[in-house]
Amino acid sequence: MTKKKSKRGRPRNDDRQTLNGILYVLKTGCAWEDLPPEYGSDTTCWRRLKEWSQDGTWERIWRTLLSQLDAEGKLEWEQAFLDGSFVPAKKGAMA
Repeated sequence: MTKKKSKRGRPRNDDRQTLNGILYVLKTGCAWEDLPPEYGSDTTCWRRLKEWSQDGTWERIWRTLLSQLDAEGKLEWEQAFLDGSFVPAKKGAMA
C-alpha cells in the first residue's frame, strides 16, 4: 500500500495577483511595504520578482508585453531609452 503525499506549507499565491502587485510597485515607485493589501503579501511579490528575474520569466513577460503593445501601435520607439544603471560596467571597460 502506498501513502498519499500530503501537501505541506501554504498554497502558492495567485501569479496574476502577484504580477499586478509587482507592476504596482514598479509603476508607482512605492516601497514594497506600502503595497496595498489587494495585491497580496509584499514579501511574496518581492520574492516572486527575484525568482522570475533569475529564471528568465520576468524577461519573457516583459518581451511579451512589449510585443503586444507594439502590435497594437501603442509604443513610441523614438521615446524608448536604455537606463545604464541596470548595466554594470566591467573594470577597465573604458580603457
